[in-house]
Amino acid sequence: MTTQEIPAHVPPELVHNIGLTESPEFLADPFKFMAGLHERLPPLFFSVGQQGTHKSWQLTKHSDVYFVLRHPEIFTTHGQGPFPRDPDNYFRIIPLEISPPEHRKYRAIVDPLVSPQAIAKLEANIRKLTNELIDNFIDRGECEFAKELGRPLPVGVFLDIMGLPRSMMDEFVRWAMGLLHAQDRAVAGQVMGEVTAYLNSAIAEKRANPDGGMVSAIVNGKPGGEPMSEREIFGFVFFVFIAGLDTVFAALNNIFVWLAENPERRREIIAEPENINNVIEELLRVYTVTFSGRVLTQDYEMHGVTMKKGDRITSILPTANYDPDVFPNPKEVNFHRPRTPTLSFAGGAHSCMGAHLARLEIKIVVQEFLRRIPEFKLAQPIEYFPGAVIGPKAVHLSWK
Repeated sequence: MTTQEIPAHVPPELVHNIGLTESPEFLADPFKFMAGLHERLPPLFFSVGQQGTHKSWQLTKHSDVYFVLRHPEIFTTHGQGPFPRDPDNYFRIIPLEISPPEHRKYRAIVDPLVSPQAIAKLEANIRKLTNELIDNFIDRGECEFAKELGRPLPVGVFLDIMGLPRSMMDEFVRWAMGLLHAQDRAVAGQVMGEVTAYLNSAIAEKRANPDGGMVSAIVNGKPGGEPMSEREIFGFVFFVFIAGLDTVFAALNNIFVWLAENPERRREIIAEPENINNVIEELLRVYTVTFSGRVLTQDYEMHGVTMKKGDRITSILPTANYDPDVFPNPKEVNFHRPRTPTLSFAGGAHSCMGAHLARLEIKIVVQEFLRRIPEFKLAQPIEYFPGAVIGPKAVHLSWK
């Protein structure tokens, strides 16, 4: 890291290149790494990132992150989509890159499909799919959880909500891996081309044949009473496509690694079925899998430091959920912890629209797996993907 890479307004003592998401220390145990940031770094610091990229301020405190997420007039999401886009045919990722109050017009199109009432109606189908997937491996005495349940369950449910055929599941899984975990921009660019072609064909089909799915709702939606442009429709469909592919997958994989390694806590969950909602909230706190990026719209002072307009700022959501000022003994997994708002699904106007669905999916998988396979263990060591969604590459379980 050279001094030329550090903006002049950044105090040198606040520069810490910690290797978040890609360093050997992070990949050895990401959540231990992130939980420990409170003990060794200031609440606001500046990181250059790998190979001089991703220069940004980093936040670790729950209260600071809470503030940033709820003040889009100071911290905007504009330009924060991480995926390769053709500058000659650019599209905004909607509603992520739309600020309030316009943001609400777009969310209103899809929110009815992911409301608590709408999601509750999916429970029987999610439970059925979960058990069908378990049927495929239960008698074998082992499984690769990530491949055989962690990935196909949320993708299958997501395809149903989108109004797209489940026969696309394998392709969607491949695209998710290529876009979210490829360490090669050429691979990501090729996959982006395939995704673009498919989504354009799906958009055309839903325009001709509307149905009750989310793609159809977007294609035929009119935020504020006005029809969307082709690029707006594509950016919106692309966002919900990518949002449904990886976060639940990563959370499930992390949770099942923990369950495999903590048999006595697993039995505690089984013995207290009435406490399942608290169990899921606590596990989501401990295994928050994403970060939240913003750009400053103006100069702003925090912790005595003036950040400048145009600076990037990253809220390290997993670390904020380990804040000892908010969660006493934060590294302890406590299923009877007093309810305190977590940042597992970010917050504010841009809070995760799929939060209700994610909670239900994770709850059902934990319930059904523990009901049918109460005793299991890790069969192979865990390796983690580098990148902005934190989860293991594979989770080999056995119960022979």
